[in-house]
Amino acid sequence: MVTIVDADARRWDDLAELIGERGDPSRCWCQYYRSPDRYEHGDRDRNRAAMRQQVTTATVPHGVLAYDGERPVGWCAVAPRGDYPRLERMQGARATSDEDGLWSVTCFVVRVGHRRQGVATQLLRGAVDLARRHGARIVEAYPIDTSRRPAGAASLYQGPLSLYRRAGFVEVARPTESRAIVRLDLSR
Repeated sequence: MVTIVDADARRWDDLAELIGERGDPSRCWCQYYRSPDRYEHGDRDRNRAAMRQQVTTATVPHGVLAYDGERPVGWCAVAPRGDYPRLERMQGARATSDEDGLWSVTCFVVRVGHRRQGVATQLLRGAVDLARRHGARIVEAYPIDTSRRPAGAASLYQGPLSLYRRAGFVEVARPTESRAIVRLDLSR
């Protein structure tokens, strides 16, 4: 059983420890969708500094953390869609457009050793709750349909379609055979 908390400024050190120094998260620092210009995946220090600035100065957290006891074991990024400029230019997201009260889930990180144990499910619930508490009317995501394209852990940073379906999200667009756009209407 994990505990889910808002990733506010007090949690920066835990988030930094979770993302760490290895693998894709340590290079991206969840900046791909936040980048208004050309994204440099390899610019680890710049991406880390940008995320630190976002987390430590935000009045509304940009995501949630999962803890197993005192140890951070997962992260899910969620924010108003307008906070993610790259979504306006991506084929996979252009099938829908930004609107009032629309938030987007863009990234999951789950520590090795805690995968396939329901951590992502709990993170998604926490992300939806965070969005709801801060005025979201709809939560949108851009998962991979692993029944159409098998994917390893590095490709599942947005989560598999099955995760969202189990959480009640409904497919609203299919920009490619393996990429879906799903939404959860919070007004119900």
